[in-house]
Amino acid sequence: MLLGDPRKAVIKLSIPMIIAMSVQTIYNLADAFWVALLGANELAATGFVFPLFFMVMALSTGVGMGATSALSRRIGSRDKKGADNVGIHAIILGLAISVFITIPLFFLAQQIFSAMGAGDVVGPLSVSYGRIIALGFPFMFFANICNAILRGEGDTKRAMYAMVTGSVLNIVLDPIFIFGFDMGISGAALATSLSIGVTCLPIIYWLAIKKDTFVSLRWSDFKFNQEILKDILRVGVPASVSQLSMSIMMVVMNWIIVLVGSTDGVAIYSTGWRVASMALMPTMGIAAAVISIGGATFGEKAYDKTNIVHLYGTKLAVIWELAISVVVFVFAAQIAAVFTQSADSARLFEDLTLFLRIMSLSFAFIPFGMLSGAMFQAIGRGGPALVVTLLRTIILAPIFAILFAFVLGDGLVGIWWGIIFGNAIGPSLGFSWIRKYLNDLRFGRVEPMGWGQKR
Repeated sequence: MLLGDPRKAVIKLSIPMIIAMSVQTIYNLADAFWVALLGANELAATGFVFPLFFMVMALSTGVGMGATSALSRRIGSRDKKGADNVGIHAIILGLAISVFITIPLFFLAQQIFSAMGAGDVVGPLSVSYGRIIALGFPFMFFANICNAILRGEGDTKRAMYAMVTGSVLNIVLDPIFIFGFDMGISGAALATSLSIGVTCLPIIYWLAIKKDTFVSLRWSDFKFNQEILKDILRVGVPASVSQLSMSIMMVVMNWIIVLVGSTDGVAIYSTGWRVASMALMPTMGIAAAVISIGGATFGEKAYDKTNIVHLYGTKLAVIWELAISVVVFVFAAQIAAVFTQSADSARLFEDLTLFLRIMSLSFAFIPFGMLSGAMFQAIGRGGPALVVTLLRTIILAPIFAILFAFVLGDGLVGIWWGIIFGNAIGPSLGFSWIRKYLNDLRFGRVEPMGWGQKR
């Protein structure tokens, strides 16, 4: 499938990932729904934890992207032994990173959330929620990297099964722990950590017991290879930083929002961003497929196919996002009502509705940047992929948010419009960049660079 018709491959590989990522986002929305019933302070607490959770997710996803790219390029060049070694290196690397970050995040939670401006009321709630979430980080790394290995070999269906299993379980456990066991916000965190742990079980069965995957993880054959580690990190580090930049953007936006308004603004932003994240699931699913297929065609040196993968993937994603943006804009009030059920959170309804309508205008711009970054990652060029993301998240969106909120005096609404401008300009520049590179590659104007390629 990876080396066949690129259009068919994009569709077949992206559909399972879209389903899996959508279910995961539904879980995030369900989590926000149940927490919102507790009150606006609890909802704001998850808003302070969410950037850190996303930060760790970004690290694990980044290492996974590096593994997917390195593995798929080796499959394209018919190097199975090299693909096997990539898988083992990625798992060991991910587990080491998870232990390194979990311990300080657990013990320094109070200081971290205080520095983020959580306050005396929301702060303790953030600590209770955040510490339990941190215990699930090692499982998160393991699951995400193993799913990346499955995607790299074109097996997106089993990656979907694992992701859906954890998400559905989380949706079921949330109300039981939050209200049934009267654990409040701590129950929501426990449901999340347990569900991530359960996600690892089918993966362990497929890779270690059944052993029917294309990539073989034989630990007895493992030998440290510096070049493999470099190849994973060449894409993984920029991809992690790219993902982290979105988390950093959330932290910066929370800080700007608190200066403009209050913790209510943080609750609106974090809740609305969960909805926006779900709206972007089709693009993220297609991007995951583009990394696998683009990497394989690049490793095969079939550059015309690589070009088709990028253009066709972008076209599909834009069509999806245009349709979703219309739905979110029209039904923004109904969506906002779901998250403002309690008497305490009802005051957020109008502002959350406005946020959703404004943010829906940016959905169709995102694919141009996300698919361009994915293609750079596929061919082993993590640096340009990082630049494409940083333009949108760290540079343009905060600058425009500050400009509109403080200089023009538009407050929270100005921040929302600042994000829109960043989401429009950054991806456009990224799309132009990758199009020039792919065309130069196809017509021999540049030498291909990446694993297994020489100048």
